[in-house]
Amino acid sequence: MKVGVIGASGYVGGELLRLLVVHPKVEISMVTSRQHVGEYVHRVHPSLKSFIDLTFSPMDIDKLTSNCDIVFVSVPHGNAVNVVKELYERGIKIIDLSADFRLKNPKDYVKWYGWEHPFPEMLSKSTYGVPELYRNQIKESKLVSCPGCMAVTSILALKPLIEKNLVDTEHVIVDSKIGSSGAGSQEGNGTHHAMRYGVIRPYKPAKHRHTGEIEQELGILAHKKVMVSMSPHAVNLVRGILTTNHVFLKEPVSEIQLWKHYRDAYKSEPFIRLIKDKKGLYKFPDPKFVVGSNFCDVGFDLDEDNNRVVALSASDNLMKGAAGSAIQNMNIMSGFSEVEGLRYTPLTPV
Repeated sequence: MKVGVIGASGYVGGELLRLLVVHPKVEISMVTSRQHVGEYVHRVHPSLKSFIDLTFSPMDIDKLTSNCDIVFVSVPHGNAVNVVKELYERGIKIIDLSADFRLKNPKDYVKWYGWEHPFPEMLSKSTYGVPELYRNQIKESKLVSCPGCMAVTSILALKPLIEKNLVDTEHVIVDSKIGSSGAGSQEGNGTHHAMRYGVIRPYKPAKHRHTGEIEQELGILAHKKVMVSMSPHAVNLVRGILTTNHVFLKEPVSEIQLWKHYRDAYKSEPFIRLIKDKKGLYKFPDPKFVVGSNFCDVGFDLDEDNNRVVALSASDNLMKGAAGSAIQNMNIMSGFSEVEGLRYTPLTPV
């Protein structure tokens, strides 16, 4: 299958290419970048030298349409809407890694992103790209919108509790810690090494835009409105997310019952690992042990005194939080094995 990648020079674009160059069912036909037109891909992504000999092309919808069966769109939020709409109208399958088609209610774009969606009629045509929620819809979809990295990590931790109606849905607290690659490849005052190293820095401790996705998807699972309070932190990692999610039980539940709910929810999921060990240092999900992989590790602890469940999850923000999810969705859309090109062990030590 011939694929194209729009916006292939950033961190997520590079991660997509890293996965695609060794995918046995894929040929990379075209990669685009506004900044690096004519440059060899390996000059921007040195790790790909000898794996790909393409140069970056300018964005050309006609060439993408004629040379590709499926196109990944990896450009900043707000920049994908026009490209995605035009590709969709040409009949090309699209996997969008921006936020431009994640939310179903156009009013939510005003609330969370500060702009009115120019094509609200397109939102119903997009499938939210979390196979653990929408595998059957993804199979039939022509437009899949990959989730936000912190959003999907949190949603997967909370899914078994919400769908079983175990917790108070008006007080869901999400504490998320994310590595520097989540800020993208462009330099900024808070992202260059001297200012990023050694920090645990809160940012957008209220009203972070991923809150909208989490509320939307948990609300669908709960069949009612869910209120999420999310606070993210920038931490001294390059890759990785840890979410610590606090929810309060409606009535007491035993640890054995919680285990059953989590196992039932994820027993057939190839990229969910349940982590809750009684021995050793690493008793709960830890982003150190998912780096480079498409796994989301999920676990929990029970606070009986306060009727609280602490639902924990860890993922690599460039993998299950972005490029890995995109490849998983591509496999499903294309009828390939879901794990094709993704069944890698995490990298340790890192």
